Amino acid sequence: MPGTRRPTRSAALAAQPAGPDLRPIEGEAADRELAALAKALGSPARVAILRLLARREACMCGEIVDELPLAQSTVSQHLKVLKDAGLIVGEIDGPRVCYALDPATLRRVKALVAGL
Repeated sequence: MPGTRRPTRSAALAAQPAGPDLRPIEGEAADRELAALAKALGSPARVAILRLLARREACMCGEIVDELPLAQSTVSQHLKVLKDAGLIVGEIDGPRVCYALDPATLRRVKALVAGL
């Protein structure tokens, strides 16, 4: 809608700590973290949602539903899993939620996988 404020990745970026992520990429805690992130990434539908969000600055749930061959309730469940894992953030925009990738978590996934 013209004139409607479109949330961006500002919520994710505002929450980012300054400086590099110094958490270890090996060890028991890192292994548990990688396993949890891999579980969240373990659905082709969730990977498709992440790819869609990577192509756009941010998306409302309805926009995601329009792009995927999934019911709204299924998309909402997948968004919840991704949000709980920290891979995406949701910013409330009136009655809707605008979703965006969390770049820090994506960098963490890359680091953990690179440490294998």
